[in-house]
Amino acid sequence: MRASQFLISTKKESPADAEIISHKLMLRAGMIRKLASGLYTWLPMGLIVLRKLEAIIREEMNKLGAQEILMPIMQPARLWEESGRWGRYGPELLRVQDRHERPFCLGPTHEEVVTDLIRNEVHSYKQLPLVLYQIQTKFRDEIRPRFGVMRSREFIMKDAYSFDVSEKNLSQTYQLMYEGYSSILRRIGLDFRAV
Repeated sequence: MRASQFLISTKKESPADAEIISHKLMLRAGMIRKLASGLYTWLPMGLIVLRKLEAIIREEMNKLGAQEILMPIMQPARLWEESGRWGRYGPELLRVQDRHERPFCLGPTHEEVVTDLIRNEVHSYKQLPLVLYQIQTKFRDEIRPRFGVMRSREFIMKDAYSFDVSEKNLSQTYQLMYEGYSSILRRIGLDFRAV
């Protein structure tokens, strides 16, 4: 592909609503473009960077023995009702109905879905410990989306879920995840402190 055909659209100035440096730089470098409040299109250069970050995350998680899955963003209300969070979650939970008037939500998180998966698929403690992760789109109807892709309505998040047979095993898994995240952050050159 010729350089003239590559979609790179840089800006000299930062948009007035860009508050933090990462948001300003991503907009100016032509990595993302705002579609609406809290909604962004990833442009080719930004998507290349995003995919490279995802590859590092996958590599480090897989090294730890975590297994990647992909759960749907659309989730049935029955799972949220069962957990008690359907009624407790506020207006940031976007609720919809399908054509048969069955209630669903756009997932801001996936605890309900992964718990349902495990209760149906894991039949023996011998299958544990088990660590599952995904890199998936999430949706939260934020009151005031800001900070670019850091606090937007639609965002991509890597989440991991561990299922362990004992507290001791859980502590071991936690330490493993700590080491995995530390390795990811070191590889991408970020200074960090665990809290």
